[in-house]
Amino acid sequence: MTTLLILFHSQEYGNTAAMAEAIAEGARAAGAEVTLVNTNETRMDIEAYRRFDAVAFGTPDYYSYIAGGLKMFLDDWYIARKTNPEGLENKPYGLFFSHGTGGRARGPFEELFRRMGTQVGETVDVIRAPDEAALAACRELGRQLAGAA
Repeated sequence: MTTLLILFHSQEYGNTAAMAEAIAEGARAAGAEVTLVNTNETRMDIEAYRRFDAVAFGTPDYYSYIAGGLKMFLDDWYIARKTNPEGLENKPYGLFFSHGTGGRARGPFEELFRRMGTQVGETVDVIRAPDEAALAACRELGRQLAGAA
């Protein structure tokens, strides 16, 4: 069974959390075991990260950049990878983000996470609250990630 981590940041409006839940729904429907971690509530343990087969990363667009909790994860990942890359590299991953209207975080978001492994599917980009089409795209990303590992 594929183990999927959905690592995201969500707080004020819950739009990114709604997207994360839809990805989880799609992955579970495809037979994956899913763990959701909101960086607004807890810091991701880099050692725990090693055991997942695939991962989805999600963030709101904060002033054209990713949320601080995901940046902190990237810092932890980078430091750990220098001493022991086992289980940190070459994972299939997917990306999703929400924004007000600009969506300018897309470029930095995609570039920062490119080092993680191989991106599965397209980055899911939602303006404000996800509608049914956006949630369907998230469920599809979850199904794709479950099958990619």
